[in-house]
Formats: sequence, C-alpha cells, structure tokens
Amino acid sequence: WRAQELVLGRSLLDWFPVIRTASVPEPKPALVHFFCGLLTLADWVGSDRRAFPFEADYRPDYWRTASERARQRVAQIGLAACPPLRGPAAWSLISDHADPRDAQRAIGAMPTDERLILLEAETGAGKTEAALWRFAALLADRKVDSLYFAVPTRAAARQLHQRVNSALQRMFDQPPEAVLAIPGQAVAGDAIGMRLPDFRVLWDDGTVAPQRWAAEHSARYLAARVAVGTVDQVALGGLQVKFAHLRGVSLSRALLVIDEVHASDPYMTETQLAMAQAHLGLGGHVMLMSATLGAAARRRWRSEPPGDLAYDRALPYPAAWTSRGLHPIPADPDAAKVVQVEPHSGWSGADAARLAAGAAGQGARVLVIRNTVARSQETYEACMQSGAGGLLLAVNGIPTLHHSRFAAEDRALLDSAVEKAIGKDSPLGGRIVIGTQTLEQSLDLCADLLITDLCPMDVLLQRIGRLHRHRRPRPDGFAQARVIVLCPPTGLDPLTRAAENGLGAFAHGPSLSGVYVDVPGLQATLDQITAQPVWRIPQMNRALVEAATHPQALAALAEARGWQGYWQRVTGKALAEMRTAGLVTLDRSLPFLDPNGAVRCFPDDERIRTRLGGEGVILTLPEGTIGAFGAPIHRFALPAHWSGGLTGEEAVGVDPGPPVKVTVSDRVMRYGPMGLQQGGGDDV
Repeated sequence: WRAQELVLGRSLLDWFPVIRTASVPEPKPALVHFFCGLLTLADWVGSDRRAFPFEADYRPDYWRTASERARQRVAQIGLAACPPLRGPAAWSLISDHADPRDAQRAIGAMPTDERLILLEAETGAGKTEAALWRFAALLADRKVDSLYFAVPTRAAARQLHQRVNSALQRMFDQPPEAVLAIPGQAVAGDAIGMRLPDFRVLWDDGTVAPQRWAAEHSARYLAARVAVGTVDQVALGGLQVKFAHLRGVSLSRALLVIDEVHASDPYMTETQLAMAQAHLGLGGHVMLMSATLGAAARRRWRSEPPGDLAYDRALPYPAAWTSRGLHPIPADPDAAKVVQVEPHSGWSGADAARLAAGAAGQGARVLVIRNTVARSQETYEACMQSGAGGLLLAVNGIPTLHHSRFAAEDRALLDSAVEKAIGKDSPLGGRIVIGTQTLEQSLDLCADLLITDLCPMDVLLQRIGRLHRHRRPRPDGFAQARVIVLCPPTGLDPLTRAAENGLGAFAHGPSLSGVYVDVPGLQATLDQITAQPVWRIPQMNRALVEAATHPQALAALAEARGWQGYWQRVTGKALAEMRTAGLVTLDRSLPFLDPNGAVRCFPDDERIRTRLGGEGVILTLPEGTIGAFGAPIHRFALPAHWSGGLTGEEAVGVDPGPPVKVTVSDRVMRYGPMGLQQGGGDDV
C-alpha cells in the first residue's frame, strides 16, 4: 500500500501542480470548520458509485474523467447554480393577486444587501409569500442559490411544503422540486420515496431522479435547492453533533427563513441563533418571521440590550427590522380582525365538549385546542358520549382528533383531514376539530369559533390566527370572531405549587418542568382577557404581547401576587437553558483543539438534542401493521415518560384489534382513533 500511496502522491502533484508553489492558507477556525463541511459534502457526492463507477486500475488521466463526472453530478443533484426565474423578480412572479399586501410590499422593497430581516406581521398577512418574494429577489441578484423554509412543527411543514411546491411552478420554467425535510420521510415535490438497502431510494413515480439526492437522507436536506422542514434541521447545524459541518456548508448558499420564531424556548432560540449567526458569518441571508414576537426575544435575535417596557410597548406594529433599524409597515385593513375574547371558568373535557357541540349544532366549524394530549382525548370522549361523535373530525369515516401520538402515516391523513374540515376552502356545516399544539401555528385553518385552554399570550394569539383567517361566509351567529378561553375554576395560584392541564410546574423535582411553567405570564394573559373583552388585531398585538411577556411587566405582577420566589425559579430556568445551549452549540470561531490539544467539540458521552426534555424511544412495528384508519403504519414514537427502561430495540407484538394492541417488554398500549394510549397514570 505504501507503493500505491507514492503513486497517488505523485499523481496529485501532476493533477494539481500549484501544490508545488502554493502556500497553505492560515488555518483560521471559521475556514477550517467550513472546509470540514465542504470535504464531507464532496465525500458524499464522490462516494456514489452511480455517478463515479469504481475503477480497479490506476489511470494517470483519471482526474480528467473524475472532473467531468463531478461537474455533471453536481449539476444533476442540484448543487450547481439554481435555474433562472421565469421572469423578473416582481410580485406577479409570486402571486396572481393584483397587488401585494403591505407587509409583502415592504419586504419586496428591501435592498438585497440586507442579510438579516425580521418581519413582524399578524397571522394571515401573507408572510409566506413575502419570504418567497425575498427569495426570488436574492436569487435574481445572485445573492443565494437555494431556500430553506423552517417551521416549528411537522404538520406545518407538510402543509407549507405543498404551498411552496405550487409556488415554484409559477416562479421557474424548470421548477425545482421542494424537499420535505422531515426525518424518516423522503419527499420531493409530489413524489414519495421508499428507502431500500445500499442507500438507494425507490420513488413512487418510477423516476430515477438524481435531483432528489438531497431528499434521500436527512443529513442532506439543507443541500436541496428548495426545502421546507422543521427548525430542528437548522439547529442540528449549530450543535456539536454528527454532520453539523455538512449541514452548515449545505445551508451556506441559501436564504434561511425561520417562521414563527417566537415559538422557541430559550434553549431552542440559542441553538437556532448559533446556526443563524454562523450562516450570516459566511455571507448567508436570514429572514425571521413572527406575528407575536416579544421584545425580549427580538432583542436577543438582534444582539440588543434589554429595553424599557413603555418604549417596547409603543413600537409600531406591523414592522420590519434590518441593519438600518425599524421599518414601520402600514396596517392592512383587509387583515384587521375584531375578536370577542371570553374567559370560561372550567376546563374539563365535558366543559369543552358541551361548548363545542352547542356551536357545531348551530352550523359552526369549531376548533378546540387543548394544552395536553390527555385533555384532548378527554374532550373527544365527552363528545362521543354526548352524542356529538357525528360532528367530529373524521378520517375514512372514523371520528378522531389531532395530536402528536399517532403514527407518521396516520398523522399525514389527519393533517389532510383537518385542512378539509376547517381549512380555507372547507364547506359550510357544523363540525368539531379537537387537537393540541399541533394545530396552533403555521396552518392555514379558518374556524368559525375557537375554544382554547388558557396559554401564554403569544401562543393564544397564534391560536386566534386559526379563527376567521379568511373572509368567507359564516353561519348565523358566528359573523363575529369569537374565542372562548377555558380557565381553571380555582384560579392560577395553585399552579405555582402543582401543574394542571399543562399549566404550572410539576410538583416533583427541584427544577421547574412542564408545558407552560410561566404562571406570572399566564396571569398577565388572563388579566388582559378580563380587562379587554374585545381585541382588535393587529392594532393591539404589540401591547398584548408586551403586557404578558415583557420581563418588567412580569416581575411587577409576580411581586404584586407574592410570587417572587416562583418567578425567580422561572427566570433561573431560562438562564439555565441558555447556559445548557452554550455548552452544546458549535462555536465555529474556535479551533477544534484547545491549547492542551483536547478536542473542544463533539462529546462522545452524551446525546445532544435540538429540544430539551426527555427523548422517547421509537418502536418498529411488525410488517403489515394496520393503523387507526386502515392504512399500513411502520413505527411509533413514544413519549419520553413512557420510555423508561426501553431502548427501542425490543421486539414489538401487535394484536390487530380494533383497537390495535401493542405489547413491548412488560407494557401494553392500545392504538386507535384516539391515538396511542396506555392504562393508568397522568397521561400528558
């Protein structure tokens, strides 16, 4: 092998004669990190024998062959320059609407040398089209070659993927296929792939399509010309994990759009911020979007010091932020919405079911969003027991609900059913869609009535965004947008000692844990509901969000309520999450080795995740398992608190039921139209 090594070394000098005289560039950390990613990307492309057939015998002229094959392959798989737009990057390229809305017009007018834009605009203001217009402008000006559109949830990614894929048909003569960046799935455009041995993928349209290369492995999603997926794929590029450098390099040519940027907790914000800053450091472009971003989070994204409540509350809304500062955007009269907000004392499943059934019986399309899976299932059961089952969301004629504890194949069916039931083009007629946080953001839903649990203000406004989203006929009695907020009958003080229905902190353990632990923020939200029963959106958005999220407002409320100790624990939890993120983010400004020669990153003894909290196991089901709606399913992702003692490698037994009975180790679960369930315990 030493002889062959010598041959290869001499060949390199022949193929790259500049090596003899060139000096090695200074190993600046940012360059070294980038080169690592570039080398990994090149290795993945060059290791594909479909493009580079193995040659057993050495050829002195092989470099010419390899170079030509590389040029062809890079073009085939979409790593070359993006094809030109169909025409100038004007509004007509994006939409068939005659004129852009005000938020869209503001983004369309932004100079392409602005590399970080934050758009604050109400739900339904057309932020998606604004982002696509920004992409077109940057592409036309040769500032970017690709687009990654990040959203908080898989359900939102699926729906947005369809919208983006349709938009690409309008924008390009040779439109790229938008990749759906959800791990475990291979989707490009309308085609669905099935992974085969030897790293191959069989596409359901029978096409051998090299341009779908990025869709065939989750580590390559960011290399797509256009991809729509979760924010987790972005965060993975900013963490000390396998393929982080590959993801960073793949993203470097893209416009990165992060929608609903408010939805991230402190840990997620820090990990996404690390990747966004690294991307900007390479000359990349980032666009952040939110309807409900508080000043504290906005200032963190913009590296600004904390501000005064009165000042932050008085800032214009809608608005865009760039390096040049704040750009006020005129309020869109067509997007204005007057919402009647009613607190309701009582938040049992029976309470929610009674209210929903009454409204649906009058012809309303009712959206019910509960804070926990358990409470959503309780609401479903109450509807069934009260005789309202015929009004519920249905898949293949089976009444059901929407939450995270369904197999991926069934979730796709549920997503489609929800859109048909209460989406933009849903027909008139009474029906009830029950769900959890999976339905609260980035989905184009348009309910006649919203029933929701009390939740943080920014989340509540997102949920209200699924109400009267479009101008369309409404049943009698529902012409006015109306939301009923279910509240604990005993007030919020008990939540500082024990959690209920996703609010407050679990009693066990020294640290705070729960779904929505910020009780002062919840009380501030409830105070706004009781003080102002009519909300004018977007006119009141800024004031509502700051009243219930600004640190100064919440500190004052905690003191007035005697919750100072609890508030200190809440703020301490946020700081701890930020510090935790700092320990696991990939700092591309540092060399790989510290002064003692130890590796700084990629620890071997822990699993780093994009979201804090326990990680559930994934159970692989026997071949031929049929899900809740008659379609084959292949695996379940268990909640973390169900997964203790399991590895995911255990044999899984299935009794087809119905309901399907799943046995793993000493545990038995059932699966049907209510999703995955287990007996006993507080199932949240």
